[in-house]
Amino acid sequence: MQKTIESFFKHSSTPTSDPGTSNSGDLFDGIRAQNRPEIRVKYTRQSTRGEESTKDVLIGEETSEEQRETSEKLNGVNGGGKILNKKRKYAQFHLELGQSDFLLHTCKICGIKYAKGDEIDEKVHTTFHKNYTHGIPFKGWRHEKVIQLSGLVKDRIILVSNYDSPAQRNKVQEVVKMMEIDLGDGWIFHELCKVYLYISSQRVSGCVFVESINMAHKVLLDPVQMSTDGASGKEEKPMQKTLQFGGICFRREAFRRCSTLRTSEAMDSNINGSIVCEEKATLASCGIRAIWVSPSNRRKGIAKHLLDAVRKSFSLDYTLGCSELAFSQPSSSGKALATKYTGTPSFLVYKS
Repeated sequence: MQKTIESFFKHSSTPTSDPGTSNSGDLFDGIRAQNRPEIRVKYTRQSTRGEESTKDVLIGEETSEEQRETSEKLNGVNGGGKILNKKRKYAQFHLELGQSDFLLHTCKICGIKYAKGDEIDEKVHTTFHKNYTHGIPFKGWRHEKVIQLSGLVKDRIILVSNYDSPAQRNKVQEVVKMMEIDLGDGWIFHELCKVYLYISSQRVSGCVFVESINMAHKVLLDPVQMSTDGASGKEEKPMQKTLQFGGICFRREAFRRCSTLRTSEAMDSNINGSIVCEEKATLASCGIRAIWVSPSNRRKGIAKHLLDAVRKSFSLDYTLGCSELAFSQPSSSGKALATKYTGTPSFLVYKS
């Protein structure tokens, strides 16, 4: 009995060889095994709210609070359930206060529409606006057909035809797209045209398209302009009409003036009006299909230099006269240019 009590308080790791005490030792070992806590270990995959995580986290029932906080920080979640490492997204907001161009703003000079406040749109508008007002950038070509003219020191005029390289024809297409803003699209260029590019400060400042024609018509003078030669600007005496009420007298004065204009005013009215041509056609060989100069380079004689280059290089045999150039349905600005360059409002026009 004494031996059994000692084995209860002092357990030996090695089993006893006594057959009488082996059953009692196994009984106490089974009781200890039942009272010992069981530790279960499992692996789970956790993901944050914003993005999935592929890290395997070991979570046990006896994990301490520090280990839990460390695992949550690694997963990007704090104690309140908020994501710590989530990137902030910044957005551009605008205030609508009744402005007409709230969504898109239209440039009054180049005509392009862009969104104010958008960095990409403003950058695109700045580049396009500069190319439209100053000309398309041009670095030059190795083989250029330069037409030398007197008076041009740094600037030059280059002739481009359909037989030139694709790089030169692509540059012409860029100029055509810029010209279509002012002159309209779909009619400026075709394969048989000769193109003259005016190069200034490494930019295409002006351009003219020329084609071969057979017949043209002269523009008729305006009847108002023809009557200004013998008309005088004298005024008639005023017609007086009185209306009297007792001691109050009302007098109405009216002046009749002759419907005559000055020569310059008559030319302006003719330029801004429609074109009336003669039915009889005349022979012509050179047709100015379209001419354009960048807005910042106008009033500098660039159009005159381009037309001079056309007259001197269009025909190999001789130089054309100013009155031999025919213009293709010119606009108001084109009529003013043709009248000034040829020296007469009765210049040649043709249908393109």
